[in-house]
Amino acid sequence: MPRPHGFAYTATAAGTVHITHHDKPATTLGGPRAARFLQEVTAGDPQLVMARWTGNYRRGNERTAREHPRNRR
Repeated sequence: MPRPHGFAYTATAAGTVHITHHDKPATTLGGPRAARFLQEVTAGDPQLVMARWTGNYRRGNERTAREHPRNRR
């Protein structure tokens, strides 16, 4: 499975965190969720943490699902 890439985040003085993926807004976190995210992103792999928090990561079954007869066009 390829590693996630293209994520970036910006923390504001108001305590919110804006996460983007390839320069497009992915999510905005505020309050305790933003604080927990900032702790987690500094402790681990930032790209993987941002992918997990936005829900934008591959699960490994995309190729299998694409080949299913129901999904063919």
